Order: sequence, then structure tokens, then C-alpha cells
Amino acid sequence: MCQNSQLVQSGARSRQGFPILTRQQASTSKKDSVRVLLIGGIHGDELSASSAVFQWMQWLPPSDSSPLHWNIVPVLNPDGMLAAKPRRVNANGVDLNRNFPTPRWNVEAQRYWVSKTGRDPRRFPGSSPLSEPESRWLSEEIKRFKPQLIISVHAPFGVLDFDGPVDPPVRFGALRLAPIGVYPGSLGAYSGNQVPVLTIELPSAGRLPEQAEMRRIWQDMLKWIEQNIPSSNQVAMAGAKPNAH
Repeated sequence: MCQNSQLVQSGARSRQGFPILTRQQASTSKKDSVRVLLIGGIHGDELSASSAVFQWMQWLPPSDSSPLHWNIVPVLNPDGMLAAKPRRVNANGVDLNRNFPTPRWNVEAQRYWVSKTGRDPRRFPGSSPLSEPESRWLSEEIKRFKPQLIISVHAPFGVLDFDGPVDPPVRFGALRLAPIGVYPGSLGAYSGNQVPVLTIELPSAGRLPEQAEMRRIWQDMLKWIEQNIPSSNQVAMAGAKPNAH
């Protein structure tokens, strides 16, 4: 599936120099399409997260019949995933999903790592926010692409988590909404106040759900996006409406 995914080099590289690969597919059927950033493999040992993204990429509708503009990053942490034993952290030992510049990161990220995780090396947030090339590139890509929705795929809690200003989904396939908390330096805490961040937690890190369930998750996700995520033009028009008072 990776070889059939039409990936290209983003120009960014991991800590060990592996290229971060992406695929963009813009809608040609809708002038003002919703921009969706889909990310897998932030944690290198969550193999199913990247596998799910590769699976869904095979089901993307043609650009002339899709209302969405996709920007897809199936493996953000290639060094962790391609290690002899896949690792959650990158090659520098940093948990990329704790390395984003959330408010008071310099105090809260280190404090949380020490007091809540007991200095767990799998959850080390790094020496400073965006200290890692992978998280730094993703932060820059969010600013460049300006998504209306960020979808981040993880495992193995088997739930949906959500940060953002729109109504969250209740259920995709068998996955139900069950918020798992906000963590200093996480992508959801970093972007969720302005851009909705949907976290899909698959039930197993090493095994995908059956294909029928993967299809249900995908179809429910597309339907929810269509019904709940406005395009940038719709947001601008709503903001320009005169005050009723």
C-alpha cells in the first residue's frame, strides 16, 4: 500500500535523515474545499496508525468527485517506526506528541513528565518545544496548509478523542467518543483551540481492525466532516454577517 500511495518527499527529514513523505490531493469538483491534514505514525510503535492511513489512502475518491483537499502524512516518525524494535519516540528519544509549543510548555511539560510519568523515557517531551525536526516541520506545515481539520491516528485505546470548536463525532464504526485528557505539548492541546483536532485511537497498535470495520470508520469520518467542518470561505462569510443586535 505504501508503494501505491503516490507519496512524494516533503523536503523535510527526520532526525536520522529519513525523508518525511506526503501526498496532497486537491478537489477539482469544489472551488472552496475543506482542507484536511491526516497524520499517522507520530508514535513509531503504533504500527496500525500508519497502516490505517495507508489503507484509507487507497479509498480516496478521485479529485474530480471529492469535496475535500487532503494533505496526508502517513509516517511522521519514520525513525521510531523503522527501528529494529519500533519505538514510540524519535531517534533523539523525544515523544513528538509532547514536543509542540502549548502554553507554559517550559514549566508544564517537564513537570508533567517528572510527576505524572516518573520520567518515563517513552514520554520525554524534549529539551524545548519544537526541538525535533519532525514536530518542527509539522508545525510549519500546519501554518502553510491552514487545515480546517487535523486528524491524528493513534493506538491502542480504541476510542475517539477530540479538541476543537465544533461538535465532536459520537461514533466512527465501533469507536466511540471518550476523551482521554489533555497533555502538555500534545498536538491536540497545541492546535485544538483554533483548528479542530480529531484523534482516532485504534484498538490495537499491532493489528488493524477487519477491513469492513476500517471501511465503516472511513465512511463515518467522511460523513462527519461533510456535516460539521466548514470551509475557510464559509467561516469567513459567517464572520462577516452583520450583528443581529
